[in-house]
Amino acid sequence: MGLLTQKEIRERAIEFSKEWSTETREKAEAQTFWNEFFDIFGIRRRRVATFEEPVKKLGDKRGSIDLFWKGMLIVEHKSEGQKLNRAYEQAIEYFPGVSEDELPNYILVSDFAHFRLYDLEENVEHEFTLSQLPQKLHLFAFISGYKKHVYEDEDPVNVKAAEQMAQLHDALLDSGYAGHDLEVLLIRLVYCLFADDTGIFPKDHFHYYIENRTHQSGSDLGSTIANVFQVLNTPSQGRQSSLDEDFQQLPYVNGALFEEQIRIPSFDSKMRSLLLQCCMFDWSRVSPAIFGSMFQSVMDKEKRRNLGAHYTSEKNIMKVVRALFLDDMYSTYQSAKHDRRKLEQLLQKLARMRFLDPACGCGNFLIITYRELRIFEIEILKRLRKLSGRDSFQLVTDMTLVSHIDVDVMFGIELEEFPARIAEVALWLTDHQMNMQMSEEFGQSYLRLPLKKAAHIANGNAIRMDWAKFVGKPSKNDENLFFILGNPPFVGKKARTDAQNDDMDSVFGTESSNYGILDYVCCWYLKASEFIKGTSIQVAFVSTNSITQGEQVSALWETLGPRNIHINFAHRTFKWSNEARGRAGVYCVIIGFSVEDRTRKRLFDYLSYDSDPMERKATHINPYLVDAATIIIANRTEPLCAVPQLSFGSMPNDNGHLLLTDEERASLATEYPQASKLIRPLISAHEFLHGENRWCLWLVRATPEVIKSIPEVRKRVEAVRQYRLRSKRPATVKLAKYPGLFGEIRQPSTDYVLIPLHSSEFRDYIPLAFISSDYVANNSCALLPNATHFHFGVLHSKMHMAWTRQICGRLEGRYRYSNNIVYNNFPWPQNPPEKARHLVEQQVAHMLAVRKEFGNSTLADLYDPNLMPKKLVDAHALLDAAVDSCYRTKAFSSELDRLEYLFGQYLMLTQPLLERRAGKSKKLR
Repeated sequence: MGLLTQKEIRERAIEFSKEWSTETREKAEAQTFWNEFFDIFGIRRRRVATFEEPVKKLGDKRGSIDLFWKGMLIVEHKSEGQKLNRAYEQAIEYFPGVSEDELPNYILVSDFAHFRLYDLEENVEHEFTLSQLPQKLHLFAFISGYKKHVYEDEDPVNVKAAEQMAQLHDALLDSGYAGHDLEVLLIRLVYCLFADDTGIFPKDHFHYYIENRTHQSGSDLGSTIANVFQVLNTPSQGRQSSLDEDFQQLPYVNGALFEEQIRIPSFDSKMRSLLLQCCMFDWSRVSPAIFGSMFQSVMDKEKRRNLGAHYTSEKNIMKVVRALFLDDMYSTYQSAKHDRRKLEQLLQKLARMRFLDPACGCGNFLIITYRELRIFEIEILKRLRKLSGRDSFQLVTDMTLVSHIDVDVMFGIELEEFPARIAEVALWLTDHQMNMQMSEEFGQSYLRLPLKKAAHIANGNAIRMDWAKFVGKPSKNDENLFFILGNPPFVGKKARTDAQNDDMDSVFGTESSNYGILDYVCCWYLKASEFIKGTSIQVAFVSTNSITQGEQVSALWETLGPRNIHINFAHRTFKWSNEARGRAGVYCVIIGFSVEDRTRKRLFDYLSYDSDPMERKATHINPYLVDAATIIIANRTEPLCAVPQLSFGSMPNDNGHLLLTDEERASLATEYPQASKLIRPLISAHEFLHGENRWCLWLVRATPEVIKSIPEVRKRVEAVRQYRLRSKRPATVKLAKYPGLFGEIRQPSTDYVLIPLHSSEFRDYIPLAFISSDYVANNSCALLPNATHFHFGVLHSKMHMAWTRQICGRLEGRYRYSNNIVYNNFPWPQNPPEKARHLVEQQVAHMLAVRKEFGNSTLADLYDPNLMPKKLVDAHALLDAAVDSCYRTKAFSSELDRLEYLFGQYLMLTQPLLERRAGKSKKLR
């Protein structure tokens, strides 16, 4: 018997409560009572549960459970008048004798007239009478197959299901059953397990057959499963009449899922036990969207160490789906909800929608998208039913006349075969879940079997494929109903494989000369922009935020620019929430774009990287995801404003021979006192931030006689010469002529402001300090000689940090400060009032004084967001306010607000330069 509708279940419950309203005797009629109770839900009791199950109790006592559904339910029955509390206590006494996998989620006790249901997972108790049973059917959703479940990002249900499949996978693999056959077998088993608990098969039919019709040794299990697969691939009319009755009850599935012939696996008793453990799990509670990616990780033991980390959370997928099309659809629905004709047109529009994920993996984005489409369809149908004034859908006997959306509207491309097949099956499972929801809503059983349509999932390299040949270009009328979405692989420059580099060459080779610095995900941007050329197709990709920062912006968007791409919506940097516990997160953006420039722009900003987004309207979203004109910040050799020139520190290029530890310095100075004049403190970003000491031989003014008089110094200088001579770089070899000097010397003669070139992205401010010219700064630092307290204050403010975070490059997430991109392009305050300027200088002095109070703390600790002293936080707040007042009197509300202002200032400052260059060019002509 298939899945009953809620209406049918309710009618059966009413009849059951009437028929048993006068029964009181436990022993005489209890088993008949429970057989008929299960029949309410269309379940044959013997398929799922046994009577009088023997079990060992505490103290070696023996007992028997009245009714036992392993892994799901224990029932204890009493005659009317006997206390239900005792029945519950008796059920609990059986737990020590029940294995971990067979422990129930529910305990149900009854005396015919009363029921008490204990939900052990939720720790809640429900009590009601027999006559109230028809109103309490929702409590038994775990029996009916209609159980609703909210799938959380790291739902332990999904993790446990994947872990159980992992054990079965390993056992089969260890036995020599591997490769493609193993992958196909596992995918088919997942379908059967899911079907067993969701009404595709009679309830627990697959489980029953494995447990009761195969030998405990597992010797015949492989051939039995092969027969199951064969039956599922055979239409009812094509099956032999002599086929086992239990096999005959299996539906014809089709969809090519069971079509391919694979090797028959050999099982043993352990493997059989593992499969039965999987059968006992409640697969109706598993989310195809989350489980698919977890299931993929089953095949990779390295990934499995962080099971639960290898999926994309529904929350993040919904950010893409909602902004790309769903919010607009619901908005249209709101304006059409009182007009039947408009609602029917909206249904027709839904049926014509098509979706492509060109890096689909296990299909997460397609699954969630399809689910939301079907939910929306049901919402419209419910509204139409209400407008009709009668329950018109109760008259429909074929739900295919009502629902016109099927999985064939989904297209995906995936490089690996196994996740591609998972995606295909997971979409069928999602379709079935939505058909169940529709059945529940409209009172008609809706089961799409045999499968006639399938999602179009191609196994191939999306970068090398012709997307138009795969999906077909939509007609002009349907362009605005075609959407491309997904989460292509990120992969930075250094992590790319040779094959991925070849992919980038194939896409960007003739388009750009600077594409080597781009993340791999950028290939999908260029491929998508080519596909949507001249259409109204919309695209939305999740990407690493690095493509909206630093030098990648110009490399990508100068290539996309000629294609007339417009950003319609964007989520600024947020923390991707699918990372494993204890591992660093990935910082991402979402960019929705098209050739068609939409008037309604949506920009989502985050107060912190893991907070909820705040939406704001925008007039124009530029490649930095700021509401400002499209500006590409390019390398600039001179500062945009009248400020001191920033330079890098000095580079030793010495293989460490000119550098000294505290011990080496002390030893050298003790043995050769004259060497003290040759030694100067060296400061790199590390020493600067962590308060450590380092020294160097600074021989800029040292005479040959002095160097000759100190053998250790001579030895080190000779080692530098040999190191440079061995280099494969001609420029380094030339430096061997000057072995006593740093390879590049940029040491200022005056005090300077030091900026570490690399700093943690978790800091609110990059730590800066005034440094004496006695300290030699190496090339891990930037130096600003002749800087005033005003310059220092602006550089150490939220305004400059907002600019830095957006414009700088990144190194594994850390800020990578630069002079040509960040500093030279920074819009400094233009002619600030003297009073405001003086206030900045005062607040700098105050902030530096506060830092001195914590002299024993390193800058790394002082600027750690978890350790930063309140007094220093407050001092920086005063400095920020003073710097802000140099830009404008109105306070800035957020970092995005600051960026929009700074981009406006940048445009104002650069426009005259562009006009002057244009004028000069005209004169030359």
